[in-house]
Amino acid sequence: MKLDLENGVVEMAHGGGGRAMARLVEDIFVRSFDNPLLSQRNDQACFDLSAGRVAMTTDSYVIQPLFFPGGDIGSLAVHGTVNDLAMAGARPLYLSAGFILEEGLPLSDLVRIVASMARAAAEAGVAIVTGDTKVVEKGKGDGVFINTTGIGLVPSGVAPSGEKARPGDAILISGTLGDHGVAVMSCRENLSFEVDLLSDSQSLGGLVGAMVEAVPDIHVLRDPTRGGLAATLNEIARQSGVGMELQETAIPIRGPVRAACEFLGLDPLNVANEGKLIAICAEGDANHLLSIMRAHPAGRDAAIIGQVVEDADCFVTLKTSFGGTRMVDWLMGEQLPRIC
Repeated sequence: MKLDLENGVVEMAHGGGGRAMARLVEDIFVRSFDNPLLSQRNDQACFDLSAGRVAMTTDSYVIQPLFFPGGDIGSLAVHGTVNDLAMAGARPLYLSAGFILEEGLPLSDLVRIVASMARAAAEAGVAIVTGDTKVVEKGKGDGVFINTTGIGLVPSGVAPSGEKARPGDAILISGTLGDHGVAVMSCRENLSFEVDLLSDSQSLGGLVGAMVEAVPDIHVLRDPTRGGLAATLNEIARQSGVGMELQETAIPIRGPVRAACEFLGLDPLNVANEGKLIAICAEGDANHLLSIMRAHPAGRDAAIIGQVVEDADCFVTLKTSFGGTRMVDWLMGEQLPRIC
């Protein structure tokens, strides 16, 4: 039976392994993700990798709402996993995609999500080569959950890692903070602002490729997703056994995002991002790296925001615009649940 992609919904039969499931897979997933490896229709993908270091990561996406200003769960699932590979300096190559679908999900929503994933993968230069689909009863899946696993290759001589920050290093951010978290929250709470707030969800693979080509010895790369800049820098400080000092006036935050955070009682340093990265490098490389980042569309608002310092307590501090100093601590609890 032909799927009604406009008015139909996901049914339990679509996860039963029979004709209905085969039709769902063919008409939605294979049609959108089509590539030579996926078209073999095996339960796995076999491919050759060049000699060298391989990076691998996996993540699951449970965001609500499924569609938000600037993105959706489909593009987010690609961007999040591609970016985790890029933070190892890797060139992303292949993704898997696992879907848990809730009975009653409109097929039109599923088509939209899968099409968005396909576009995001094409833009990131990766192929979705294998996957899986499960269906759960209505009320047990919240629409759709997606798991993606990624594999990429790390160029020779490139090895950023969270324990490599050293006193004197510069701390850079690739752009404005808080865009994703505030965009999702504004949509979730039906808030309206004079300026449209859009998620920053995007692939960072191209930006990182340019960065590591220009400065192979970047000490640390990390994307400040859940917990935002504050949690990410505290995590790196603990890994490396150092402290960090930030300059508030140097941290780029859009005016509407800052205003929305004040209205909602949020600290933008704790808000999730899905298309930004933190880079830590030797002070002598910082200005050159900054120019490379600003020359790329994904890093045009990049800035040097602080430095790594000696500190046995591994504190992250912020020099405020008023001349004072405050702690930038870990977030206690969940500020924005279901943000990715």
